Amino acid sequence: MLLTMKSISYSAARDVYLEVGVEPETALETLSRTPISLHCWQGDDVGGFEREGALLEGGGIQATGNFPGKARTPDELRMDLDKALSLIPGHHRLNLHACYAELGGRTLDRNAYTLREFQSWVDWCRARQMGMDFNPTFFSHRLAADGLTLTHPDSAIRAFWIEHGIACRKIGAEMGRALGSPTVTNIWIPDGSKDMPYDRKSPRERLADSLDAILAEKINPAHSLDAVESKLFGIGSESYVAGSHEFYLGYAIRHDLLYCLDAGHFHPTESLADKISAILQFVPGLLLHVSRGVRWDSDHVTLFDDPTRGIMEELVRGQFLGRTHIGLDFFDASINRVAAWVIGTRAALKSLLAALLEPARLLKEAESSGDFTSRLAWFEEARTLPLGAVWDEFCRRSETPATGAWIREVKNYEKNVLAGRS
Repeated sequence: MLLTMKSISYSAARDVYLEVGVEPETALETLSRTPISLHCWQGDDVGGFEREGALLEGGGIQATGNFPGKARTPDELRMDLDKALSLIPGHHRLNLHACYAELGGRTLDRNAYTLREFQSWVDWCRARQMGMDFNPTFFSHRLAADGLTLTHPDSAIRAFWIEHGIACRKIGAEMGRALGSPTVTNIWIPDGSKDMPYDRKSPRERLADSLDAILAEKINPAHSLDAVESKLFGIGSESYVAGSHEFYLGYAIRHDLLYCLDAGHFHPTESLADKISAILQFVPGLLLHVSRGVRWDSDHVTLFDDPTRGIMEELVRGQFLGRTHIGLDFFDASINRVAAWVIGTRAALKSLLAALLEPARLLKEAESSGDFTSRLAWFEEARTLPLGAVWDEFCRRSETPATGAWIREVKNYEKNVLAGRS
């Protein structure tokens, strides 16, 4: 028998929502056609498959923990993703980094990658009718050992990373064309300074020139969309990051690009939700990397918490879902990695469902009439509406386990599959 914490049926929950002017069927339809892009790097601690071993130095990327059973090969990673997807309701996407190339024993550097190195991933997604998103990998490489890539003062090193970015845009476009769904190709670099720099301007000038070169070729938006991603600081760039929020926001506005908001890339007291309606006044769309920053960009697993709910509420209230691409970006090696995917993706979906089930009509009426007492009251009352029964119905229709039941399946997978990996 499925574990459940709900005491009422979906039909009874629907009646409760109808009384406050909310149609759960409409919410479920919207939820079912809103994909979440699952990030491949949760399954192997951002290692990739270009070479054996741990991450190379350079790039401000660090996964912590040593839970047994991490994926060691592309096939193991795809097997783990399949298991996670079987426990996540809805229909979703795969988010892939360039360091997950499959070289087949060949010696090939990142600036020479083509779709061939990712064909197995495309075939896997096609078989599951999934779209793909893609990321150049500007870290964990001998030419990123000092933490500098597109801002590097050495023009030859900078040229290598420009070539990598160009190659990845072409790969992303071919992925989108092959799968019939546009790939979001997202650019993030780690470049910055551990201590106070004297010259903050020159690296940003080099970054703008590098991005201009990478993005010079126009690509059909039906195949690929370009996004740029900022960061407040990272490991080795605590005092200065060239690709700051202000830099990339200005660049995205000037060049009509998607802007990527990563929930871990801002000060803990900043509201990511508040930025959404402001930025979407000026850029064509957003890419979201949803994670949970605890003290810094710690990339903890997403939860059904106030910051995540706030992000989804803003997307629904502003009618921004059609202009937003939702992805995840956490990597926790301290817990079962498959469970991390399931917990985080289900939490993001529950947060979106909660936003879709808000008593919007009552809140709008109260606000437009200046009745802020009723507005606050309905914000609070909405928290105890029977969301759980609607969530269980979504899981049932998706033929995935409802509350609690998926945990048993993950533990069995851990015992029967993950425990056998050394």
